Amino acid sequence: MKTMQAAVLVAPHKLELREVPRPQIGPDEVLIRVTRTGICGTDLHMFHGHYAADDLPIIPGHEFCGIVEEAGANQRHLTPGKVVVADINIGCGHCYWCRRNEVLNCPQMAQLGITRDGAFAEFVALPGRLVIPVPNDISPEILALTEPVACVVRAARKAQAGIAQSVVVLGAGPVGNLHVQMMRLMGAAPIIVADLSAERCTMALDVGADAAISDNAQLKATVLELTCGRGADLVIESVGHPALYATAFDLIRKGGHVAFFGLTGPDEVAPVPILRTILEENGLKGSVAGMGQDMHDALALLAHGRFRTEAFTTASYPLARIQEAFETLPERSADLKTQIVISQN
Repeated sequence: MKTMQAAVLVAPHKLELREVPRPQIGPDEVLIRVTRTGICGTDLHMFHGHYAADDLPIIPGHEFCGIVEEAGANQRHLTPGKVVVADINIGCGHCYWCRRNEVLNCPQMAQLGITRDGAFAEFVALPGRLVIPVPNDISPEILALTEPVACVVRAARKAQAGIAQSVVVLGAGPVGNLHVQMMRLMGAAPIIVADLSAERCTMALDVGADAAISDNAQLKATVLELTCGRGADLVIESVGHPALYATAFDLIRKGGHVAFFGLTGPDEVAPVPILRTILEENGLKGSVAGMGQDMHDALALLAHGRFRTEAFTTASYPLARIQEAFETLPERSADLKTQIVISQN
């Protein structure tokens, strides 16, 4: 049996580099040689034992790109050597939710690197219907951003963001920065960011935020000032803290919306002002992962330079140093993304 190197999360805070069996593929599947894989916030939640702990040991990693190594007999359009990205949400493909591109609700749903072995490994296998050929010459460090960009593409769709809508993004970390850029592409104005890190607030301003607040005491007054006293049309919570969800409800206008995006623990709840929500006709939308057309759209946006990616592509580690990459990430606030180099082109 052929083997490969992979980083296995064996327990919270502990990744082990192991020699494991290489995935075997069927006629409808594709074997991909991974080139780069980004560390996602979800990976960090798993690393710290906050999420998917029941699935350990597991090979994490899902923000990846690679090259087709082998294609099943039914995958003639995906030939070896083709550069690809992939939708990591694996549904049955035919149920009510899959037909509506709501794959996360499929009763048979699995996610690469979260509920099944993922891309911090030399090879991954996926159904060919989820593998997307790359249309032109794009660097691996940019391609590995396709999945996180797809997440904010879907969040923008779910929240029905639009031209001249006022938006508050709570959190200016990696995904918060991408939300800012996505809202700018959607024509939102003004875009207001809140984060405790002054450095990350500056980075958010650099990519299109109109205002960035690092002092929570000033946040509501700033939002009211920039929205003619109404409050924001849309608030996106991108951190995953119950108190910030409560803050989000406090910042929306009458008839405004809160986008639930940041992951919390499974038992955490946020207080929802029920009567106010009813009387003011406020809205709530949840979203966490890009899938289907979201992935294709994200790839097109990246291919045509619609996102500023410099802060996402400067930090990289070899697979052998993945434990170090995870442990030092909180100290490197200027690195919005850390990528693991699995293999060279």
